[in-house]
Amino acid sequence: MTATDDTRRALARIRADVQSMHAYAVQDARGLIKLDAMENPHGLPPALQAALGQRLGALALNRYPGDRGADLQRALAAHAGLPDGFSLMLGNGSDELISLLAIACDLPGAAILAPVPGFVMYAMSAQLQGLRFVGVPLSADFELDEGAMLDAIAREKPAIVFLAYPNNPTANLWDDAVIEKIVAAQGAQGGLVVIDEAYQPFAGRSYIDRVARHGHVLLMRTLSKFGLAGARLGYLMGPAALVAEIDKVRPPYNISVLNCECALFALEHAELFDAQAAEIRSQRAVVVQRLALLPSVRSWPSEANMILIRVPDAAKTFDGMKARGVLVKNVSKMHPLLANCLRLTVGTADENAQMLAALEASL
Repeated sequence: MTATDDTRRALARIRADVQSMHAYAVQDARGLIKLDAMENPHGLPPALQAALGQRLGALALNRYPGDRGADLQRALAAHAGLPDGFSLMLGNGSDELISLLAIACDLPGAAILAPVPGFVMYAMSAQLQGLRFVGVPLSADFELDEGAMLDAIAREKPAIVFLAYPNNPTANLWDDAVIEKIVAAQGAQGGLVVIDEAYQPFAGRSYIDRVARHGHVLLMRTLSKFGLAGARLGYLMGPAALVAEIDKVRPPYNISVLNCECALFALEHAELFDAQAAEIRSQRAVVVQRLALLPSVRSWPSEANMILIRVPDAAKTFDGMKARGVLVKNVSKMHPLLANCLRLTVGTADENAQMLAALEASL
């Protein structure tokens, strides 16, 4: 018996649906202007880099994370304006929180429902946990299909409805009146609603002012778009009784002391990150104006740090931009509604100028 035979037999122990899946793909961005992953393009000034380095160097890495996590929870609660009677739990990025929600709600026959196209981790987490995923198509202009959403909630009775606010990859905020009807319908049948505000720093409005009206709505945010994509820090807010139950499935010590201290440091300098977000919003407007001058390109309104466009040939344009040193995201195969669509991350002024030049040359 060879090692190859042993591996073949061991593979039979891995679920067939997992073996048939595609892993989440991260594009190789070495040597390219990286505008594919909705990252904040701005780093810390040298003085703050040095100050953060000193703080991280003084941490007790030989000890498990301790009470500093509670300090971070309090800081995030104050930063977000957490309502009375609500509590907050931490995740290793939003991805972990989505997985923990699926684990906590994995009753026999349970389903997770979300509009599509949307964030791929909603469906992936459902599949990995063995829950049904119900995707309800958006309209051709990427708006919520109110009737289809309400019909699906009544028919499927999902444990969770995910609503990204703004949505990824379409970058738009949906109609608030439609969202409230969905929230009411999901509450009437006894399910949870998770409002995913990953792109809140760039959006014109937030659900935080309305979340306290409902006892079944959770609000999820991340510091990735705030400027700490490398630190992996997400947080979930909601009625204390709900969050307490979901927190039971969270792995112990899921937030490292390094992640925690980076987040606390960033919150202490929130004005810097607020200024960076304002600059990104300003640059977004510049990119949108330039895109409007390209007759073969259609773009959609954005409330995030990305812009969705449709071009005559997404594969050709993507390859052409990459050959010119600019990496964006080809989302054209994610869903039929995204045919020939690319997703552009908003970068610095110089990065955006190079991206637009590469786009125009590649059409």
